[in-house]
Amino acid sequence: MRGEFVDVGGGRLYYYAAGTRGAGDPVVFLHGFPSSSRLWHGVIRDFPPGHRLVVVDLPGYGRSDPGVGDGSCTGLADTVRALLEDLRIPRATLVGHGLGGGVAQAVAVADPARVAHLALIDSAAFGLPPRGLARLARALGPAARLMPPGLLAGLVQGSVRRGFADADRHRLTIDTWLQPFTTARGRDLLAAHLRLLGRCDTGSVTPRLAGLGIPTAILWGADDPWYPSAIAERLARLVPGARLEIVAGAGHFLPEDAPERVLAALTTLVRTD
Repeated sequence: MRGEFVDVGGGRLYYYAAGTRGAGDPVVFLHGFPSSSRLWHGVIRDFPPGHRLVVVDLPGYGRSDPGVGDGSCTGLADTVRALLEDLRIPRATLVGHGLGGGVAQAVAVADPARVAHLALIDSAAFGLPPRGLARLARALGPAARLMPPGLLAGLVQGSVRRGFADADRHRLTIDTWLQPFTTARGRDLLAAHLRLLGRCDTGSVTPRLAGLGIPTAILWGADDPWYPSAIAERLARLVPGARLEIVAGAGHFLPEDAPERVLAALTTLVRTD
């Protein structure tokens, strides 16, 4: 896997490429809060050949610069579309988790001809903020930026741990995600991310998926504490022909809790006409 930076919207966006080029459409992976492109390692490792895989760090996460776009789902979607233009990808399967799922929806609504398939995994939808995190953001308010470096990340860590079926098994992963937010600059960035989670403007986006005709898979952890599985069922009723799979014993971070289930669902999806 090789990583590269692309200048998009006045900042650098990081992505890495994997897979093998072939007859299949490229597959673009979009992570959610507070993860990064590392979220997908267990999924892409055994992805079927014939697909170029593009795994992105959204602005302000992983290695990508902050401040690219306005942080809304539609703003981030514009950034992703600009990346696809730069990479000369006219059409792709979009796979989005959490916030990244909201971004994938916004790309599909803005430019449906560009989206071959859509996979929404424990996704932001219908304008609903993530439970727990939204309460934390409201409780902290502007005080979040006044906390000692590392304290805010420590508070967020509790909510993140609840998003895993077995947080102790993924302790290193959680630490890796949150470590960039333990400096003074990182604290300010994390506070901004928390505020922006409420701006994932899917309320006006999600309902428009119904008329797009894009083959769609909806995958959800049954024990997701941020976006309950009732959202998945609502999405499945909205999108004609959508494949719904709710995974027992998994939480919000389904690509970490059960990567093999995500891989199996995506393998089926990319073979769907």
